[in-house]
Amino acid sequence: MARYTGPKTRIARKFGEAIFGDDKAFERRSYPPGQHGMAKKRGKKSEYAIQLMEKQKAKYSYGILEKQFRGLFKKASATKGVTGEVLLQLCEARLDNVVFRMGIAPSRRGARQLVSHRHVTVNGDVVNIASYHLKPGDKVGVREKSKSLEAIERSLSNSSHVYEWITWNNDVKEGTFVSVPARLQIPENIKEQLIVELYNK
Repeated sequence: MARYTGPKTRIARKFGEAIFGDDKAFERRSYPPGQHGMAKKRGKKSEYAIQLMEKQKAKYSYGILEKQFRGLFKKASATKGVTGEVLLQLCEARLDNVVFRMGIAPSRRGARQLVSHRHVTVNGDVVNIASYHLKPGDKVGVREKSKSLEAIERSLSNSSHVYEWITWNNDVKEGTFVSVPARLQIPENIKEQLIVELYNK
């Protein structure tokens, strides 16, 4: 299955929340898509359906395909700690996610594009793998030749989010992945325990 590249608002409406960030179209039509979207009576979802929905929400939020996501779950299961929390931490430590969190790109989709087009460095070396796993202390920056790109400048000027586990120096356009974020520091509205229950069935 290829990565989803269709309308983001439609997916946001499916989950009932703007999982891709600010979305004016979603605010106008926050009910589910389809001809029965506004119907008051919608069938009660099964436990499996609820768990599956939560997994899909996480995959769409982080832009990860099933094979990659299952791999991350297996890695989380083999790691000490609460499996669901570790799973989200692994998602947050991906290079494309950190590029997005630092404000270098306005979305994870945009961050993946910057990484794949070789605009991003890790510890001074160009890395073009969006799923690259960062370790605490790793430095993420904009490649010297790319620092004047209008898209990057615009994204950084519009960025207002501050995360305790990331630092950013706009003068040199480089930041540090200081530490793995605790669950309370991850803003995504995901019920990770439901995902764990789904995979453990």
